[in-house]
Amino acid sequence: MEKLGAAVEALRGDMIRTLQQWIRIPSEKLAPEPGAPFGRPLREMLTVALSDARRLGFAARDFDGYIGDAEMGEGDETMGILVHLDVVPAGDGWASDPFGGEIRDGKVYGRGTSDDKGPAVAALFAMKAVLDAGFTPKKKVRLILGCDEESGWADIDHYKKHVAMPDFGFSPDADYPVINTEKGLLQLRLTASFGGEEGAKLPVRRLSSGERPNVIPGLATAEIGCEDFAALERALQNTGLDVTAEKLESGLARLTSLGVPGHAALPRHGKNAAGQLLLALKAIGAGGGCRAFINSLAEGVGLDPSGKGLGVDGRDALSGPLTINLGVLHVTPGSAMAVLDIRYPVLMDGEMIAKIIGMRLKDAGITVDVSQWKAPLHVPAQSEIVTRLLSVYAEVTGLSPYTIAIGGGTYARSMDNCVAFGCNFPGDDEVAHQADEYMDVEKLLKNALIFAHAIVRLAC
Repeated sequence: MEKLGAAVEALRGDMIRTLQQWIRIPSEKLAPEPGAPFGRPLREMLTVALSDARRLGFAARDFDGYIGDAEMGEGDETMGILVHLDVVPAGDGWASDPFGGEIRDGKVYGRGTSDDKGPAVAALFAMKAVLDAGFTPKKKVRLILGCDEESGWADIDHYKKHVAMPDFGFSPDADYPVINTEKGLLQLRLTASFGGEEGAKLPVRRLSSGERPNVIPGLATAEIGCEDFAALERALQNTGLDVTAEKLESGLARLTSLGVPGHAALPRHGKNAAGQLLLALKAIGAGGGCRAFINSLAEGVGLDPSGKGLGVDGRDALSGPLTINLGVLHVTPGSAMAVLDIRYPVLMDGEMIAKIIGMRLKDAGITVDVSQWKAPLHVPAQSEIVTRLLSVYAEVTGLSPYTIAIGGGTYARSMDNCVAFGCNFPGDDEVAHQADEYMDVEKLLKNALIFAHAIVRLAC
């Protein structure tokens, strides 16, 4: 297998340059345009990725801008490697350009470096290394390049209408060694309408936080009516929360809540600015017409991601505890909207969770609708795909192989016989969806080497 190591190393410069080029395309999902179902930047990103695949010698296909693939090898069976090119919004708090692809201290910085452009580049060049090292796949190896993983998976739905999914494979969009269990994913849209603010103490005129349900918001702001600004500042200080006030014109004040952004599946790595702001507003008695909405979410979620406040906390031995992220929150005169991102254990029932939350919030005049629902994933640890990938991981890294469960949702659940495999190593910082996201250059190459070994073991 020394040939694989040499082949990967020979591709080092090209691999790094390719990742930088991909990072410089701000491939956030935007409004659809003709020929660009997820917006112009993602259309460009898919075009560039498929062009790079062809440059490296692979047959590549574009499925109407929704998704693409690159393939090598022959045979009746197909091995899939599923990655995605879309990214969450950059957000705040960056020390460098989130779309600059800057290399600093041996790391490439930028939105998508770890989730999931870095792994995608590593997988693409792993395929090239396998061929350069002289191996001949006896099965087809197909790299699937999705463009809607961070949102509704319309890309996968479109793909399945045109092509059969691979027979087995992996998605390098999480952690090592092998993730054979993924929690269920449930996103709930909460809405409410209400009357005026006559006579209300500290009426909330506007409130805004978050852009995506699967991102822990790091900033939340609100404009409230305020006649005594000094008293407001004292009340906020007494809460002990990281919420400050700024005096505006015409008897208004702006409240700012600072949190720590992160991935919704890992609430312990972040601090929810929206939940913190709701707790502050409840503590100082703010609200007006939206008071019931604000107080219900402050009590039900706030800074506690366990679901206990909404009566849905729970855990199982397979996948751990349920978690809730208040990812989007907006209040305007007369209406309010929020989106909860819930990662629930394999042995819990998503439909029942939605019903319980609906009943809990009904008395506050809040309507609850399911906006996205993906069933849990569990592939037995004794299955062939799991045991072979664990063997590859142990052989290349020298580390102990084992299976793990996560709260994140990957493309692995879009097909049979598929698990998440990489790219974070045990002990690595979790930087997905966070400011200053990065990919360590040496680990980019290590990932390519692991994927190359996996291709040889599974398809050659």
